[in-house]
Amino acid sequence: MGVSFEAQTPAAHPETHHRVPRSYRPNYTKLHSQPLPVKAYPLPPLIPHNPLSLLHIAFTYLYQLVAPPSSHPADPLCGYLSAETRSVHIADEATARILWEQGFFGKGSLSRSEPAWLEREKIRQGLLLGNTSEEVTRQRREERAQFKNERARKEREAIDEKLAQEATPGRNELDHNTVAVEGTVAGVSNSVLQRVSSDSPLLPNGNGIPEPSPSSHTDIDGLNHPNSVLKSPSKGIFNQEHFQLTLEEAFFLVYGLGVLDIRDSSNSQTISTPTLFSLCRSQSYFPAQSSAQCSPNDAFLLSYVVYHHFRSLGWVVRPGIKFAVDYLLYNRGPVFSHAEFAVIILPSYSHAYWSSTPGLRAMVRKRDAKSWWWLHCVNRVQAHVRKSLMLVYVEVPPPAEVERATNQAGEVLDVGRFLSRYHVRELMLKRWTPNRSRD
Repeated sequence: MGVSFEAQTPAAHPETHHRVPRSYRPNYTKLHSQPLPVKAYPLPPLIPHNPLSLLHIAFTYLYQLVAPPSSHPADPLCGYLSAETRSVHIADEATARILWEQGFFGKGSLSRSEPAWLEREKIRQGLLLGNTSEEVTRQRREERAQFKNERARKEREAIDEKLAQEATPGRNELDHNTVAVEGTVAGVSNSVLQRVSSDSPLLPNGNGIPEPSPSSHTDIDGLNHPNSVLKSPSKGIFNQEHFQLTLEEAFFLVYGLGVLDIRDSSNSQTISTPTLFSLCRSQSYFPAQSSAQCSPNDAFLLSYVVYHHFRSLGWVVRPGIKFAVDYLLYNRGPVFSHAEFAVIILPSYSHAYWSSTPGLRAMVRKRDAKSWWWLHCVNRVQAHVRKSLMLVYVEVPPPAEVERATNQAGEVLDVGRFLSRYHVRELMLKRWTPNRSRD
């Protein structure tokens, strides 16, 4: 029995919907493969059922023992200390890229985090296609606000229509009106999506990330720029953004990792680690004070002890001023996931010295003056953004202990011995709600 095949015309096929191409997204796993700007050379793994793995481990160990590879870059990274902004400026774009991609250190002076001002400016002038992370975030917020406004408008119209029908005499269609109102409110999402896609020039891509439609590109100098053509700039764009590090980040790169050289902006001379430590402590006061006038509980010491503590544990530490905390802790980095913990630094004066005189006791009471209302507000904010609040207590040593690591001028001789006097205690705090925390 033969089988006949008939040719199918193009009209016989159902209409196919072409999938919107996904926007380009960098390979963050490869881009941020190194957690720190230093290289590690671990030994090969031991395979129990393969005796040759022992030879591989022995050869690698002996080779690294005879000719140890360098874990630091050949040319140290360079930055300049700015007393006006109380930060360290990085002018070299390659250095800024290394610090951001390998550890998420610093931020762009004209960006939220990653230095992207030059890319945004090229996109604005039509010289480059695509969207930066900040533009995508702004577009998402605009669409979210438009969706909420449209939903509220539909709900108000449905309620007004229901009240008008109930107020009409001689009509008893309450059940029918209730079903109609529920159907109207339930269909808000579809109507809003249709309105957004028709009115707004933003089109969702395969990832759900809005992109500018081809017709939404503005004309530069009266010329249209199609998506497939990139216009070369008529003249170079000067990058007005610089990379900046906080004092804690800069000192960790200098003292903790040894990959950064910080120079004085006036004479371009390299600042030694003890001198930089004293300068950072002095800049934590306003106005700046001399090293001899700095106390053991100055802001830089408390912040750096906590920063060094969590960086040593493998966390990515970022400033948390956006959420009213001192630091945010990321497992891998801000491009991979949201922060898991929000850190608040609190000094602890448990040593007997801080209660020896009435003046010291009054100072301790003033520094520890935190109300339950303050704690409730901070905890509520972190619970709203799905972060766990962590109170970090830093044990402040008496001045007699830290003076052993300083000279008569107040300059620190041994930074490691000085920092070893400080201890950190962590306390997790979660907001308990009865309807979600039942046994």
